[in-house]
Amino acid sequence: MAFNATINAILRHCRFLNSANSTLHLTNNTRCFSHASSPSPSQSFKANDKDPHSAPSSLKDNELAKFAAISDTWWDSEGPFKPLHLMNPTRLAFIRSTLCRHFKRDPYSTRPFEGLKIVDVGCGGGILSEPLARLGATVTGVDAVEKNIKIAQLHADLDPTTSTIEYCCTTAEKLVEEGRTFDAVMALEVIEHVANPEEFCKSLAALTNPDGATVISTINRSMRAYATAIVAAEYILHWLPKGTHQWSTFLTPEELAMILHRTGINVS
Repeated sequence: MAFNATINAILRHCRFLNSANSTLHLTNNTRCFSHASSPSPSQSFKANDKDPHSAPSSLKDNELAKFAAISDTWWDSEGPFKPLHLMNPTRLAFIRSTLCRHFKRDPYSTRPFEGLKIVDVGCGGGILSEPLARLGATVTGVDAVEKNIKIAQLHADLDPTTSTIEYCCTTAEKLVEEGRTFDAVMALEVIEHVANPEEFCKSLAALTNPDGATVISTINRSMRAYATAIVAAEYILHWLPKGTHQWSTFLTPEELAMILHRTGINVS
């Protein structure tokens, strides 16, 4: 059974254009790494690892632990992240066509994202951040699991084109507190793992520049998704560890659209 044959059935890519922006207070809880520095082997962010005046965190400790346990396998195309490797060409093609249309860029250019600042929220090992950088974007990749950031930076440093990616062990909420904003915000296969999807989307909205674009993808809560993303991928093909996904945390497109509407993001 080929997972990529069911991508369109279980993955709903939508473009969300943000019309608002907000800047909050600066915080110093972000750990950033670039080609000029090396990450330290410290622990991942915890859901309560913040000062009392910070915005509510969307982190779930059990989700962080799950991904920390398999972080060494991010670039193994036959390992636990095989589904994401299979989906990546489809995801990237969608992002390229969508952002070129939105920002009026030449879709045939080899570097159509030149001059755009893009943040990849929940970047994992960098399998999306790297191709975005190769398309010319100035990329910031953020993840709450520091082992993921370490793997991402080590892999990015193998190629001068991707070694400029700024990787940070932090969260979307922390970036908002720092007043960071971007032309485009990516959150792919992340929202199903957060504690509070609405608060998470508020952070994504605040990170997006006026007239910018936010791209969110997630698994639709349908029986077909249950059969493919959970039963097949976790229990039959063993592409993912059992328990990686919880069907009850999946969102339907209608539910996601309602959440985004409440957070001030226009869906188009």
